Amino acid sequence: MKYEYLLFNLVVIIGPVASQLSRQIRQVSRWRLKLLVSGITMIPYVIWDALVAGSHWWFNEAYTLNFRLLGLPIEEWLFFITVPFGCLLVWETLPQTDSWLARSRSLRYVRTVLYAALPIGVWVFSTGKQYTGLVLFCFGLVGLLDRLLGVDLLLRPKTYFYLAIIFGLILVFNGYLTGRPVVLYGEAYQIGFRVLTIPLEDFGYGFTLMLFNTMLYEKFRTVRYGK
Repeated sequence: MKYEYLLFNLVVIIGPVASQLSRQIRQVSRWRLKLLVSGITMIPYVIWDALVAGSHWWFNEAYTLNFRLLGLPIEEWLFFITVPFGCLLVWETLPQTDSWLARSRSLRYVRTVLYAALPIGVWVFSTGKQYTGLVLFCFGLVGLLDRLLGVDLLLRPKTYFYLAIIFGLILVFNGYLTGRPVVLYGEAYQIGFRVLTIPLEDFGYGFTLMLFNTMLYEKFRTVRYGK
């Protein structure tokens, strides 16, 4: 039982690793680049995680190993590698739908909406709903980074198919972590609405984590390999 969160990470990564046996997937999969991007993106999220562990959420010692680094179980560190790695593989193997862009003019306003999440997030944070506020603020940063990097991920219809898949994955995997529960929460720091056992903020946390990873991946891939 102490190894349960570790086994969770192994289950998450076993599919992406096994997929490398497929020649077709191996041709498009750049696993070194995935690991680099995951390593960069995990830095702010680990800092966030370490600062709020024990208040916004904490980890059930019955399901985690005793070893801690910055107050976080080693399995939590692995989470920031295994989960983005698997999601980036999903991104790579999705069919291209960017030809629909001309018919998706409404997507041009997505970033504008996300910019508004920056001040709203600050305000919500100030009311004491700190987890909710931080998630909203991160959505604002997603909009800014998308423009600054010039990847225009939020203007691609493919991105929204990707997020729909991530939503399903969050239901399954995060649902397991919260239902067991491997992770427990300080209700005072969130709005208190859940989808099954999953706090609504966890969906925002997962979406922004994956979007940041995918934006960096697309930027580095374009620089290194071209379009």
